[in-house]
Order: sequence, then C-alpha cells, then structure tokens
Amino acid sequence: MARARKVLLLAADQFEDMELLYPLYRLAEEEISVTIAGLDDRPVTGKKGHGPVPVDATVYQVAERDFDALVIPGGYAPDKLRRSQAVLDLVRAFDASGKPIAFICHAGWVPISARIVRGRRATSVAAIKDDMVNAGVDWVDEAAVVDGNLISARTPADLGPWMKALLAALGGAG
Repeated sequence: MARARKVLLLAADQFEDMELLYPLYRLAEEEISVTIAGLDDRPVTGKKGHGPVPVDATVYQVAERDFDALVIPGGYAPDKLRRSQAVLDLVRAFDASGKPIAFICHAGWVPISARIVRGRRATSVAAIKDDMVNAGVDWVDEAAVVDGNLISARTPADLGPWMKALLAALGGAG
C-alpha cells in the first residue's frame, strides 16, 4: 500500500478563489490529504467572495516535515502571507528539503520574500513580472514552469497544467 501523501496549502483572506479551491479538490480526487493553514484560526474568504473556508491549523502549528508539498494560491492573500515570518520559514524549509513548492499568479511574492528564487526559472501573473525579475528569477511566459522543486503558473487559466506538474512531482496521479 502506498504511503499517504500530504500537502500543505497556505491561505489568507482575499485569496484568488479558484487558485485555492481547484488544488484543494483536485488533490482530494487523488486521495492526497490537504491541510489548509492560515495566519490565524479564523476562516478565510476569497476575493470573489467564496467562503468562509475553514482553516485546519495556523502557520505556527504546522511543520514542513509533516508534508510532501506546499501550495500557495494567488490573489491578494500572498501580500499578507509574505509578511509572516512563520510563512517564510516554512517556505525556506520546504525548499531546503527539496519538496515541491507550487505557486501561482501573485503567489510568487511569497518565495520572493523567502529569498529562494534567485537564479531559478519561474513564471507568474504579468503584474508581478518585474518583482520576479528584480528578485533574480529567470521569468518565462509559460502556463506551468518546473525548476527543480519550484512549480509556478501564471493565472487561473493555467490551473490544469500547474496541477498536472504538481501531481507528477508527488509521484503521479492516484
């Protein structure tokens, strides 16, 4: 029997609704356990109004060692997440262990603030391309970009290729 896979999904208010919901349900379809971690224990609401989405834990209660991958949805939530030292420490721990870190849209701000992207190839929504480039990213305009353990995508239109890349990194679907 295969070992149960576990993914940590970071969440804060004003997340891009589909960028949290699609990975949550797509991973569940593959029987991958998802833990939603928030900045506090209050439910979060998407920028298009979906929610409240309950959080399972706070970022202070989780550790990289308990998960196989990290997912960071976009929207306005990443601007809140990147201000948390606990979030940045988690991102650095996932990177140091070589575990997949999947981020999409504005979520590139979080690995930028964690200082793990210099010299790496990635993508993001065009609105933060300059931020990515200024952080030392080899930015490309592609639906899903995999560079080692980093898996990035541009917008909700890229959710399919992004999740396929994450599932491949987790050892394939089902």
